[in-house]
Amino acid sequence: MPRVSQDHLDARRRQILDGSRVCFARYGYEGATVRRLEEATGLSRGAIFHHFRDKESLFLALAEEDAARMADVVAAQGLVQVMRELLSGDSEHPADWLGTRLEVSRRLRTDPEFRARWAERSQQLTLATRQRLLRQREVGNLRDDVDVDVLTSYLELVLEGLVSHLAMGLPADDLGPVLDLVEESVRRHRVRASLES
Repeated sequence: MPRVSQDHLDARRRQILDGSRVCFARYGYEGATVRRLEEATGLSRGAIFHHFRDKESLFLALAEEDAARMADVVAAQGLVQVMRELLSGDSEHPADWLGTRLEVSRRLRTDPEFRARWAERSQQLTLATRQRLLRQREVGNLRDDVDVDVLTSYLELVLEGLVSHLAMGLPADDLGPVLDLVEESVRRHRVRASLES
């Protein structure tokens, strides 16, 4: 039996992840049946589950990939930039990312086993946000009257609120100024020297 190259295996895994992302976004976790996953990926169940132990492992791999991608954006530009990309549709998979994020939120609320598995993986975004805020504080750009952990929680809550807003299908065209306000609220405001002194 001929050996399959690592490049081929990696390409197949990528094909499964990309197709599954669309399937989970469209149908939700429960609605993403094996048959629908086969249709979305163009592969058989044997090929899919050769790479992933089960549907939950596949979904967790997608969620982890999204968290890692968001953590990279946070490290470079901050959590508010993740929110801006979500609004603008400039991210690689904006609508599909939203579907994955919503499904993670729903399953955290309703599935204790998933919550336990996800807890091991979910710290990446929080750590990236906290580290970014600490760097911003070091260079004097972040307000210093509020603890960094509080600011981290605040930004994560805003992200969850934005995701919920989008999930409800509410208009998002006018949320840019809201994100400007969120960004401004964590910045350090320098006191301007008085012209009379």
